[in-house]
This record gives sequence, C-alpha cells and structure tokens, in this order.
Amino acid sequence: MAAYTPNFPGSNSIVEESWLEGRAKGKAEGILRILEVRGVETSDAVRDRVTACTDLDVLGTWLDRSLSVARAEELFAEE
Repeated sequence: MAAYTPNFPGSNSIVEESWLEGRAKGKAEGILRILEVRGVETSDAVRDRVTACTDLDVLGTWLDRSLSVARAEELFAEE
C-alpha cells in the first residue's frame, strides 16, 4: 500500500518555509518560557542560540531538556 503524502498549495515554497519558521519560533519561545517559569537564569547567549535555531528536532530535544535542567547551558549538552 502506498503512503499518502499530502501536498497542500504552497508546499516546498515560501508558504511552507514561513509555516516551519513559525513552528520553530513557537518551540523556542516555549523553551525560554519554561526556563523562566522554573526560575532558571537564561543568559543572552543562550537566548540568542535558542531563538536562532530553526531545526525542529533540535528544538524538540531542548524543549524536553528545559523541563529538568538546572542551568540553561545544559540544554546544549551532547548525549
């Protein structure tokens, strides 16, 4: 059975790129908000690195880590 891959208007275009950028921005904001609510101090360098990232998989990893790290820099630890 063939897998269905939706192809909406704007796929592989500026529309899709903008949509993905919006998802990345939302995840980055979530990461920083979780750290703030947890009282984890976040330097400008950490904020810049998180907000500059556009890789949704990396941001997902950082989002998961933001729930338990003691220091914001631990988001970037290699596994």
